[in-house]
Amino acid sequence: MRKLTKEQKRDIATIAAMNDEDIDLSDMPEVLDWSGAKMGKFYRPPKKSVTMRLDADVLDWLKGYRKGYQMRANSLLRHAMSSATKRVAPTKTSVSRPRSSRAV
Repeated sequence: MRKLTKEQKRDIATIAAMNDEDIDLSDMPEVLDWSGAKMGKFYRPPKKSVTMRLDADVLDWLKGYRKGYQMRANSLLRHAMSSATKRVAPTKTSVSRPRSSRAV
């Protein structure tokens, strides 16, 4: 991203010092119809590369909708995450893992 020029910084400081009522927005009509707006168009959380082991039938189902199965899996997990956080905030509990039958 380019750095702001001195003139741009000055303009921003001038507008920031003004009251909202004093800013002239007459050349920018208010947008009333947001039906074509796309959520998340500009904000994208950082991605992390992970390795997951999925059941073959689950992976086949995700890949069955053409390209984008990883994005689809991310969307499904995000939906589950937001649904779970709306219901009840999760509490930290210890999860026991089955012990391996091998001797270490």
